[in-house]
This record gives sequence, C-alpha cells and structure tokens, in this order.
Amino acid sequence: MKKLRRLEEHILQSLMWLSLFIVLGSLFLIVGTMLWRGLPSLSLAMLTQVPKGGYYLGEEGGILNAITGSLCLAGGATALSLLFSLPVAIYLHGYAGRSRMAHLVRLAMDVLWGVPSIVYGAFGFIVMLWLGLRASLLGGIITLACLELPIMVRGMDEALAAVPSALREASYALGATRFETAIRVLLRQAAAGLLTAVLLAFGRGIGDAASVLFTAGYTDRLPDSLFRPVASLPLAVFFQLATPFPAVQQRAYAAGLVLTVIVLALSVIARWLSRHLTRHVVR
Repeated sequence: MKKLRRLEEHILQSLMWLSLFIVLGSLFLIVGTMLWRGLPSLSLAMLTQVPKGGYYLGEEGGILNAITGSLCLAGGATALSLLFSLPVAIYLHGYAGRSRMAHLVRLAMDVLWGVPSIVYGAFGFIVMLWLGLRASLLGGIITLACLELPIMVRGMDEALAAVPSALREASYALGATRFETAIRVLLRQAAAGLLTAVLLAFGRGIGDAASVLFTAGYTDRLPDSLFRPVASLPLAVFFQLATPFPAVQQRAYAAGLVLTVIVLALSVIARWLSRHLTRHVVR
C-alpha cells in the first residue's frame, strides 16, 4: 500500500511538471517565434508611420494606424464595459447574495464568456445595421464591449468574493448601508482584483480579430472619428500574412510581436499593481 501511494505521488508530480513544461514552453515558443520572425523587420519607421502607397507590396510605411486603432478600440470598449460591469459586480455581492438571481447572472456570464468571438462579431454587425451604422470605431467598441463584459464581471465577482465577510458584518454593525459598504469596504479591499479584471478584459479586447472584422473595418488612416473605419493590430497581422510577398509577411510577424509585447506589458503591470494595492488589504 505504501509503495502504491508513492507511485501515485510520483505519477502526479510527473504530470504536474509536464503541465508546467507545456505551459511555459508554449509561452517561450510563441515569444521566440515572434522575435525570430518579426524582430528583423521591426523599425522605428514601422512604429511611427502609417501605410503608404505600395506598403502591401513591400514598400515604405508602418503600422501606426493599427497600433493607435487597437488602443482606441480596446480602451473605448474597456471603459464602456466597466460602466456596466462594476454595477453588476456590486449588485451580486452587495444586494443579491446567494439568491437565485445571482446564480442566474453568474451562469449567464459564464455562457457569454464561452461564446466564440465571431458570434459577437455577427451580433455587433446586426446591431450596427439596426442602428444604421457602417463599419466604424463606434461599432468596434460596442462589439468589443460585449465581448469584454462577461470577462470583467466574472473577474470582479471573484475579486469581491475574496473580501472577508467579517468586514461586511462589521460595516453593517456600525450602521452603514449596503451601498456604503459596497463602495467604502468591498471596492477598497478588492481594488487589486478589480484592476486585474479590467486589464484582463483589455488584453482580450486588444487581441481579438474576429469580432472587429466586420464591425470596425480597416483603413490606412489614423483614427479621427467614431463613425469611420479603424485599423487594428490583429487584422494588420491577418491582412499582411495573406499577401504573397515575403517582405510583407515579415512585417506581419513584426506587428504580431508588437501586439505580444503590449499584452505581456499589461500582464506585468497588472502583477505590479496587484502587489502594490494589496499591501494594506485585510486578509
């Protein structure tokens, strides 16, 4: 029996080390591929210029339009999603408790999280037709906000659930209302987790291509209006890889490298802010 337990322990440890190797190996493989294929084509001009005539034939230009467009799309969508996500998270922990409604809301968010992004793109396209909009920055923001909403709500939900219940009870005992407790106790204690949820949703939004393919469109111009098409880094990678010119395909990997660096930077910032904001959190 003792030998059998040791054998089980060794098997489980081996599986854990194998899983860790696969996860870290995948990360290093992706980053390494982007560096190997994209770094030679990456230059200051590529980061600071918009595509010029003949760019997709291998001539001069850059991806500044895609970088700026992605930041506008993801930033606007994150702000719009936050406007709806935070009240939902406060309702779940300040008012709903363990009611059936809270269970249904969480179930709905889980289902929406699993919906493919191309479905969000189709839904956003239908909404745009109903509103009389064409492919534009506004259409992309609305679609990405729907995509980010369940991610942000569930992230905030988990962050608020980690707040000790004793703090809420102490707040109620001192005469605070549910709203005051939610704002002054729950949000302050869960600030790091809430910020992580926001950055997680932003990272998902800036890297998604399917949902903005028909809703945001694509253009070589910098964003200058909510009602005009806007470029994005994922679509820049897609369009450049689809060309038969090797020089342009190399630029696609450079654009992918820029997108990867942005997502990695968001992860590092989220980690740093999480440690900074949790120094005075009551456990």
